[in-house]
Amino acid sequence: MRVIVVGAGLGGLTLAQGLHRAGIDVVVYEREGEQGRPQGISLHVDDRGATALRACLPPGHAAMAEATMGGPRRETLSLTETDGKLTVLGARPLDGTARAARPGRQTARPLLRAVLLTGLEDRVRFGARFTRFERRADGRVRAWFAGGGSDTADVLVGADGIGSAVRRQYLPHVRVLDTGTHMLMGATPLRSVAGTGLPELIGHNAATVRVRGAMMALGVLRFTQPPVAARDRWLPALRGPAVTLAEDYVMWALPVTGERPGPEESPAEVWHRARKAAETLHPVLRTIVGRAWPGVTVALRGATMPAVPAWPAGPVTVIGDAIHAAPGFGGNLAMQDAHRLRDALVRAARGERELPAAIGEYEDAMRLDGFAAPMPPVRVPGGTGGAERRA
Repeated sequence: MRVIVVGAGLGGLTLAQGLHRAGIDVVVYEREGEQGRPQGISLHVDDRGATALRACLPPGHAAMAEATMGGPRRETLSLTETDGKLTVLGARPLDGTARAARPGRQTARPLLRAVLLTGLEDRVRFGARFTRFERRADGRVRAWFAGGGSDTADVLVGADGIGSAVRRQYLPHVRVLDTGTHMLMGATPLRSVAGTGLPELIGHNAATVRVRGAMMALGVLRFTQPPVAARDRWLPALRGPAVTLAEDYVMWALPVTGERPGPEESPAEVWHRARKAAETLHPVLRTIVGRAWPGVTVALRGATMPAVPAWPAGPVTVIGDAIHAAPGFGGNLAMQDAHRLRDALVRAARGERELPAAIGEYEDAMRLDGFAAPMPPVRVPGGTGGAERRA
């Protein structure tokens, strides 16, 4: 069996790792460069994402991913301003009920992606923009890419996000709806806000602050193990700045409405806009935005998709935000999809199920969980699933 995956995001790479580990021939085509599409620096990983990583990744990769997550996040704190100081107003458990997210741990998205890429260097084709596919008479699928190149496989998987080119051809009736809310998201070195009291106030938990007529989401990532030390122990082959330059940080997000982010807006310009948006906030919050890393600041638009009726299963399928955008935990659904599809394709490769039936079983489970997923009223700090940069 040969599988083409379009999109080298978390879902596509988790799937590729799982298939490669199972001995299935897989190749990933990614339209962006090796750094990928900017999506923010953090991800809240819950049980779905963690289970998928343990199942699909080699042991050293999975251990590296877990060792570089933050501490347990069990609740979302609500902060307010009392006598000029930020204080905790209340707390809501992250229990997966009543529109709440699930408990989990925060991870640095660039570092996790670097882990997922390790060992797939000869399987990922960067700068390859998918344009269309054709189902052949022999049941296989041929995919074309910008510039005239093509490839053929038994299965084509669209893991190319909410703007999926695979989905647009395969399921052209699927609608993407703009929520009207956009996020300016960034991160600030933890050392830069030492002495403010905020990291100690919120600990490992997610937090939302509503003060002076504005709202801000926050989360602190303190690596359980220093990334370089964890790399040396678990995954020596991992290289690059995602691990060597990693340090503890505060993730922040500012929801904004009105004008959508421009297609050519640079990270520095987004950071400048975030500083303007934070001018009326509490001084500690202004400090966090003002001392951020400008280069990792991104503008994200909120988007969702209505549930899609079942379609006949075939050799083309989709995972993650390509089919069920879920603000706040889309990364976990994408990795869960990857895990389930990996298992289905392995069963087909072993002759235990016919290929269309195996893919259909994956899609049934994906529709049940993905479309039934609650939409949280406030994004869990550390999550960027269901949002697209520069719409």
